[in-house]
Amino acid sequence: MTGKVYIGVAWPYANGSLHLGHIAGCYLPADIFARFQRMTGNEVLMVSGSDEHGTPITITAEKQQTTPQAIVDRYHKEHAQNMNQFGISFDLFTRTTTKNHKETVQDIFLTLKDKGHIYTKEIESFYCETCKRFLPDRYLEGKCPHCGKEGARGDQCDECGKLLDAQELLDVTCKLCGGTPELHTTEHFFFALSAFESKLQTWIKGKSYWKASVLHFTENWLENGLRDRAITRDMSWGIPVPIKGFEDKRIYVWFDAVIGYLAASKEWSQKQNDPSKWKAWWKARGVKHYYFLAKDNIPFHSLIWPSMLMGYDADLQLPYDIPANEYLRLKGEQFSKSRGLAIWVPDVLKKFDVDAVRYYLSINMPENKDTNWAWDDFVAKNNDELVGTYGNFIHRVVTFTANNFGKIPPAGPANKEVDAKIAEASKDASNAIARCEFKKGLKAVMALAQFGNVYFDRQKPWELIKTEKEQCGFVLHHCLRIIQALAVYMTPYLPFSSDTLWNMLGHEQSIHKAMWDDAQTSVKVGTTLEKPKPLFKKLSLKDFMEEAEDPFEKLDLRVAQVLDVKDHPQANKLYLLHLDLGALGKRVIVAGMKPYYTKEELKGKKIVVVSNLKPATIRGVKSNGMLLAAEDGGVCSLLDPGDATPGSEVFAEGTAHQPAGIVEFEEFKKVPLQIGDKNRATYGNRALQTEKGIIIADKSMKKGTKIL
Repeated sequence: MTGKVYIGVAWPYANGSLHLGHIAGCYLPADIFARFQRMTGNEVLMVSGSDEHGTPITITAEKQQTTPQAIVDRYHKEHAQNMNQFGISFDLFTRTTTKNHKETVQDIFLTLKDKGHIYTKEIESFYCETCKRFLPDRYLEGKCPHCGKEGARGDQCDECGKLLDAQELLDVTCKLCGGTPELHTTEHFFFALSAFESKLQTWIKGKSYWKASVLHFTENWLENGLRDRAITRDMSWGIPVPIKGFEDKRIYVWFDAVIGYLAASKEWSQKQNDPSKWKAWWKARGVKHYYFLAKDNIPFHSLIWPSMLMGYDADLQLPYDIPANEYLRLKGEQFSKSRGLAIWVPDVLKKFDVDAVRYYLSINMPENKDTNWAWDDFVAKNNDELVGTYGNFIHRVVTFTANNFGKIPPAGPANKEVDAKIAEASKDASNAIARCEFKKGLKAVMALAQFGNVYFDRQKPWELIKTEKEQCGFVLHHCLRIIQALAVYMTPYLPFSSDTLWNMLGHEQSIHKAMWDDAQTSVKVGTTLEKPKPLFKKLSLKDFMEEAEDPFEKLDLRVAQVLDVKDHPQANKLYLLHLDLGALGKRVIVAGMKPYYTKEELKGKKIVVVSNLKPATIRGVKSNGMLLAAEDGGVCSLLDPGDATPGSEVFAEGTAHQPAGIVEFEEFKKVPLQIGDKNRATYGNRALQTEKGIIIADKSMKKGTKIL
């Protein structure tokens, strides 16, 4: 008898490309789990989609001087394509701008309101006099009151994971203009989360099987007492509040996004031509609901979403498990779209076999603690484990059999040792995956591959073929049984190479039609075997780094403010610019701006500088950096970072920010910076930007003009 498993996966913001932190955090573990459940005979419904509302979208749109709709259309298309390319097997990957989603959100809002779970209250909210607008939480930035981290948002600190009220932030600034906002009174709807505290405490008591980190996080919240949460915001982008008099407000994105799980299920039902089919997943007994997400999303899924479900319809299924992962980091720092610190999925897909990346992310998955993506370790794991252990066993067995028999030879007597090892791998891997212990499951499968190598070496078929060909055939048959088992057990982790391997053994259907127990069935004697191509490629760290290294990554571009301008004592066309680079301190650079700008025009101006360029002595004066400007036909134009604060990082979306300690001038010259559309500064087709917006030339420059 099969069961039903529902899998909800966190919704990525459609404001930028996906990075490997997203994949390791929730999409890969969810896919491994879903593929395994399907192979064991369970019915699976796995859904997610692009989160297209909220301030991250509007911030990106303002930076890129376009509309929120244009941003979400672009990134939803990219996300859906990348998920498919990465093998993430969603039954539906949708978006929150659909009519179905809007109707579902507004229905839940009105139902909760009618039941007394939503009420209005006047609150103090930050208002920016310069921008003439109330500022949603993500338009606010400051110091976290809990961990002291700079750059915490008005709703959450990404460093320590604490959810925040904007008024808790220290040293609050407006992300749009850098000014200091003031508190003004405004009216909003609130969800009465505190009213569900006792119900949640009772419900949580049965969750001893949750990850310790998830349970601890949730219990701490309950012990500290739950607070009602605002569910509307003063903004124009998002789902309208379906109440007269609140036309200028929108439903807050956290309330909107979690409802996507139910809305997506309804949309999936409609696509199945059975609009009520979703009920079999949400209202039938025995269905287990799993939610995959990163640790910063835990309270929304372990407390807030269950409360909303309890208040809306008591017959709906609550989460069964929430196997939230920790963070995948890069050089110890958290992946960040806003700071450009990431390894981007579109780039990875161009350079590597997907299964190689899936393998490394699986064996290095941040299940119970943060882990780091390290290029040298990726290469080592690929070469030593995926190629050296797993791929090598497959290649040597199939090649030897094809060369000496041309087909799968007879089995001969039963081999209890091989039978036991295959059964052991099945048990250990399935038990681990079922408990969402994906690293442990992969290690169990790799242990079978290691045994296969030992068994092959111990039996020495290269010697048996000379004197006992029949016995050699028996040995190879059992090796091929191990390979068939590996193909099945690796399918949740490596879906593409497993399918190739399955077909290599003579199976006509895709392995994705196979069941978990098919691993222990006999291989088909007499199946013709052809000499195989290696399933995986060896990587050279040197060659790979030369190919993959982006010269822009090494640059540390910063916003600087000109404090003072003086004539160079030894050169008629040079200035000495005294600069403020915020946290990087003050410094002096030599710049050939005298023919183009007066001292008065430069003083107080914000510019972009290469802050880690090797210092150079120019006509007797040491210059600690270099400013960036575009020049065309005798006209020179400095790059204008707008309202960005001194010291702000300058990045190009989709390019990692991993600056070197010092960059030689010859290295800088390899970076093709130029003017793009709308007078924007670009690297390739990517706009240079700060957290405050796009960088432009301060004088009109034609497209293609080089930035020097």
